[in-house]
Amino acid sequence: MSDAKKLSSLDASFLYLETPEMPMHVGSMAIFRLPEGYKGDFFEEFKAMIASRLHIAPILKARLQKAPLDIDHPSWVEDDQFDIDRHIFRASLPEPRDRATLERIVGWMHAKLLNRARPLWEFYVFEGMKDNEIGLYSKMHHACIDGGAGAALTSMIYDVTPVPRQVDPPTAKKVPPEPRDIAANLIDSYQQLWTQPFDAAAAPKGLELPRSGKSDLGSILFDNAMFQIENAVKFAGSVPTVLKSLSDVVAKVADPRSRESLASMVSPPTILNKAISSERSFAGTSISLSRAKALAKRAGGKLNDVVLALASGVVRRYLISQGGLPNKSLTAAVPISLREEGNAESNNQVFGMICAIATNVEDPKARLETIIAQSTKSKEMSHPLRALMPQVSNVSMLGAPILVQILALLYSRSDLSNVLPPSANITVSNVPGPRQTLYAAGAELLHIFPVSISTHGIALNITVQSYRDQLDFGFIAGANIIPHVQVLCDMLPLEFDALEAAFAPPPADVKGAAE
Repeated sequence: MSDAKKLSSLDASFLYLETPEMPMHVGSMAIFRLPEGYKGDFFEEFKAMIASRLHIAPILKARLQKAPLDIDHPSWVEDDQFDIDRHIFRASLPEPRDRATLERIVGWMHAKLLNRARPLWEFYVFEGMKDNEIGLYSKMHHACIDGGAGAALTSMIYDVTPVPRQVDPPTAKKVPPEPRDIAANLIDSYQQLWTQPFDAAAAPKGLELPRSGKSDLGSILFDNAMFQIENAVKFAGSVPTVLKSLSDVVAKVADPRSRESLASMVSPPTILNKAISSERSFAGTSISLSRAKALAKRAGGKLNDVVLALASGVVRRYLISQGGLPNKSLTAAVPISLREEGNAESNNQVFGMICAIATNVEDPKARLETIIAQSTKSKEMSHPLRALMPQVSNVSMLGAPILVQILALLYSRSDLSNVLPPSANITVSNVPGPRQTLYAAGAELLHIFPVSISTHGIALNITVQSYRDQLDFGFIAGANIIPHVQVLCDMLPLEFDALEAAFAPPPADVKGAAE
């Protein structure tokens, strides 16, 4: 990363919304098993492997560089004082050195903010666990990465054989442009803009104005002006798409059949939707991926529907135990990736939908069938917005960063989430992962439990990562709202069994078959 790269508005928003009570990093708790008879030093071998592959993911050596007076979004610049020993740590695990102890420590560590003076990621290696296992807790700021880019980063860290693959060394760095080159490129771009016929289809991709890539006030104003010109031209090229999307949204809202769908997206207040503290509770569990897919097929839905149904059943059980289940169905915020296949850029390309999860339906079979219907309606309602997201996700306005940060801090300190109606009741995310066995520094990866974000007003986050033939669930919550999220984790296998039993094929009539 030789040149400064300004964050998009979506990426930067995760920085602005961050407060001490609401860290905006995502991570995972991975479990490895060392080979039999292993005599090496896994920590040192793992650190050396990551060090040799840093050039594959330049974001790992990039730190934030703020704009003067916070008048514009910050930029990623290469950290010229990068030290891998400040990012990969050997951690200790107290007795009994089991997964439950590791989960408690991960919950505690995930509540701590990352140091913005350095690249925004950290790895912690926990050795000496039972059954020859190794724990790896990793966290990276959401401004760097989303679930899709995280999966791409996974392919950088892991290998498909116990023997680590050889990685080509980094190529030579680009020489930054001289001021005269920037001026020449600007003139060429200006001439191109006015001499070529305007092509609405090519406009979003064809115009790239030069940037200074520097952080002084004059350069920032120049770069912002170039950005605004580019955006104006790109927006002009996308006007037909935007108008069609807006027309579709208006048609959906005006359709009387959509009113019930819109009403179902209104979230009832619950004990889960309060201001959170700066402490976290984390736990993980796994179920069979093939069984979950078979269940989805029998129910006439998709794997995501089964994940939502499991989350619904678990939350329903928990709220009943607390005497806090509302009559109206709870809703889930469900992130949807906009990332095209093969796109491994380290940024955020995502938007979301709100889906009712039928917590007011007692029967497991009817609950999943209701969720399948509701998720279909939610996708139909949110589909017109997909085309709009690329246009609004990178809107930039000078002075906006400091304003957004002040508003975020005011929202956090005022406990408005205790008063305002929740936008959703829980967050549920499903991240597809690799089906083959992965290795790191010779150790076999057994599980990769996601560790995501809890926010004010939405204390519980349930994120799922598929790996091999399993679904690894990561439950994280504000500890002042759910002190022991392991309680919900323990309910998930019971809920999965109940759903499978509800959709089990009827027993064969043996007597009838014999006759």
